[in-house]
Amino acid sequence: MTSLPPPDPICVRVNEAARMIGVGRTKLYELIATGEVETVKLGKATRITTASLHDLVRRRQRGAL
Repeated sequence: MTSLPPPDPICVRVNEAARMIGVGRTKLYELIATGEVETVKLGKATRITTASLHDLVRRRQRGAL
């Protein structure tokens, strides 16, 4: 029986999200404040949706062309 790879996360912590797109925490919080990146509150914890990170990169790629 073959094992399946673990699924990609749906949301990540702020530090991980910043690392994923190569920015600092301050810049990520700016992106959150402007609505460019989506967050989810889980209790007191703030998580960033990975879909919004992918969307941000796609939008920036199109804008750079």
